[in-house]
Amino acid sequence: MPLNEDQLTQIRDERKEQIMAAGLRVFAKRGLAHTKMSMIAAEAGISHGLLYHYFKSKDELFLQLLQSAMEESIAGVQELYRLPGSPLDKLRSLTELILLPENAAHFMLIHHARTAEDMPDKARQILQDYSMKTYIDQLLPLFEEGQKMGELVEDEPRRLITTYLTVLTALMVLNTHEHEDFRQMEPAVLLRMIAKPGAL
Repeated sequence: MPLNEDQLTQIRDERKEQIMAAGLRVFAKRGLAHTKMSMIAAEAGISHGLLYHYFKSKDELFLQLLQSAMEESIAGVQELYRLPGSPLDKLRSLTELILLPENAAHFMLIHHARTAEDMPDKARQILQDYSMKTYIDQLLPLFEEGQKMGELVEDEPRRLITTYLTVLTALMVLNTHEHEDFRQMEPAVLLRMIAKPGAL
């Protein structure tokens, strides 16, 4: 019995998700320059030719994944304001979420895009649209409220957010390079850098 249009659409959507998940894993590990379409096809368990049916090039797939990763990261920060608890509770939730192993691939994709020299212009534009300032602006009301409530240390709030994000980024990079001498830092250790003594 032939498949109807809805079933075909569902199969196409599932195949595209399968390819994107495979692309994310390969790009996160190898970066754009060292990834080949054949590697993504092998990771997805599909033929090379079928992959090109969904994405014309590795750049197209990388850009779609990068755009999606940036949108999700901003949405995750915005979601903080809907969580219960104090500003420090919300920052604890954010820190724990970002450091989850299952979020490492998204982070490494963004990290490769930010640090590689040979990024397509469109990738640079996406990164510019979601610059560090974007994240600082999103977090500013939360940090200011935390300072007013006496939970966060007294400092210029934008500088405090920059410190928090810089250390968080360094931790994510270290977490993705499984070095035997490195023990993953607990979120509480990072929070102690920005929380007032006794607030945690």
